[in-house]
Amino acid sequence: MSREDRAALARAALAHAEQRTGARSVLRPGGGVRPADERVAAPAVEPVEPVALRAPQPVRSTALITSERPPLPVPAQLAEVLPDGLRRGGTTAVLGSTSLVLTLLAHACAGGAWAAVVGQPTIGLLAAAQAGVALDRLALVPRPGADAAAVLAALVDGLDVVVVGPDVALGEADRRRLSSRARERGAVLLPTVAWAGASAVLTVEQARWTGVGAGDGRLQTHSLRVARTGRGSAAVPHVVEVTLPLGAAAPAVVETEVDVEQTERTLRLVG
Repeated sequence: MSREDRAALARAALAHAEQRTGARSVLRPGGGVRPADERVAAPAVEPVEPVALRAPQPVRSTALITSERPPLPVPAQLAEVLPDGLRRGGTTAVLGSTSLVLTLLAHACAGGAWAAVVGQPTIGLLAAAQAGVALDRLALVPRPGADAAAVLAALVDGLDVVVVGPDVALGEADRRRLSSRARERGAVLLPTVAWAGASAVLTVEQARWTGVGAGDGRLQTHSLRVARTGRGSAAVPHVVEVTLPLGAAAPAVVETEVDVEQTERTLRLVG
C-alpha cells in the first residue's frame, strides 16, 4: 500500500470518527485550516444512539489445552484415590515407590502419551519395560545438573507426563514456576519428592514382595498400602491396598536330553 493510500484511509477513518462523535475537524479536506465562522456554521450532525455495553466475557482460569483434553488413565486399583485420573495441568506427587511411578507411566503411555523421567537415576529401562512402559515414548535425563529448571521447562512444553526425581536441584520459586507452566501447557507433573502445592500426594506406607521362598523362587507381585492426601477433591484422606505385577512371566525352561558320548566325541583338546 502506497503512502497516498494510507493517508486516504486515515482521512476516511477520521471522517467516520467525526460522524460518530459529532466533532468537526478544523482542517479543510484539501488542506489548510477552516475559518472560525465556517466551523461555527458547520451543519449539525445527527445524534447517534448510545451503544449498549456488553457484559465482560469470563476469563479462562486454565489453558485451553488443559480444560478440553481428557485426563490420562490410571490403573483400576488406583481409581479410588485418583477418581479423575491424572488431570492435565495438575501435580501428583508419588512418594516411596518406584514401582508405583512406573505403573502410572505405563498406563499413561498405553493411551499414547509421551513421558520423561528427570533426576531419577535408579529407574532402569528393563524395569520400565517390565512394568509396561512404552520405551519408544519415554525420555530419560538421569542427572540434569545445574540446568534442571530449563530442562524441565522444555520437557513440560512438549511432553504429556514429566517425572521429577530427587536428583533435581530446584528452589521453591522454581517449583512454583514449573507447576504454573504445567498448568498452562496441560502437562502432568509426577514428582517423587515432597512438592508444595501438589493437588494430590500418594504416599506408600507399607510395601512387601511375594514370590520368594526359603532360598528359591523369584519376585512376582508387589503389594502396597497407598495413602492419598492433597487439595480440593483430594483433601479427604483415603487409603487403598494395591498389588502391582513385576512384569511378564519368565520364559519357560526347556529341558533336553544330552548324549554324553556324542558330546565327548565332538570335543577335542586344542593347544
